[in-house]
Amino acid sequence: MQGKVVAITGASRGIGAAAARVFAQAGARVALLARSGDDIGRIAAKIGPQALALRCDVADAASLGAALDQAVRWGGRLDVLVNNAGVIDPIARLAEAEAADWGRAIDINLKGVFHGMRAAIPVMKAQGAGTIITVSSGAAHTPLEGWGAYCSAKAGAAMLTRIAHLEEGAWGLRVMGLSPGTVATDMQVRIKASGVNPVSQLDPAVHIPADWPARALLWMCSPDADGWLGQEISLRDAGIRARVGLV
Repeated sequence: MQGKVVAITGASRGIGAAAARVFAQAGARVALLARSGDDIGRIAAKIGPQALALRCDVADAASLGAALDQAVRWGGRLDVLVNNAGVIDPIARLAEAEAADWGRAIDINLKGVFHGMRAAIPVMKAQGAGTIITVSSGAAHTPLEGWGAYCSAKAGAAMLTRIAHLEEGAWGLRVMGLSPGTVATDMQVRIKASGVNPVSQLDPAVHIPADWPARALLWMCSPDADGWLGQEISLRDAGIRARVGLV
């Protein structure tokens, strides 16, 4: 990753923050994107001059596009985009969900992925190379009570990933998804507090640390992951964990 430029959405906490640190440790220059400017500013300051904090809202195409443009001006290129930003709310049955809340989740979890791809693909095509990774979820493929917005958005994002590879793979772009399983983040605290569906009943001890998916994201940028282009990689797979070097 020496000399590479990596942009990560939702970088203010959890997987995004861990990924910023892991990529920086591997030698990359990292652009941290999130709505919380103070949080990403603190993380970037700890990483050092090879990190840049860019406040933006992935649900707003212009906001995310401007942030990625700034990242390209700063780094001179864009080698990796990690579409990580996501929210679990609203946790509500379909008949009880507020339309505005439901729509906001789609704006972030699904349209945010499209906005990132739409901004990054032209840059990467001009370079002749680039990697786009979308952080997915088992919820993309399994219906869960109260997670109508989240499951639907993640399912859509998984299809966007397949389409992006179909359309842009021939141009030198590498597009994949990562399904990390349950991760010890603030989102799991929110899920636990809801008491809705079996995921909320899981013992917190079963959740993996955020640096595991972060390390998987780094591995996915290597040729060793080329066999999964256009697909979704699951960290629940023991074989994948072994290839990433996770114990």
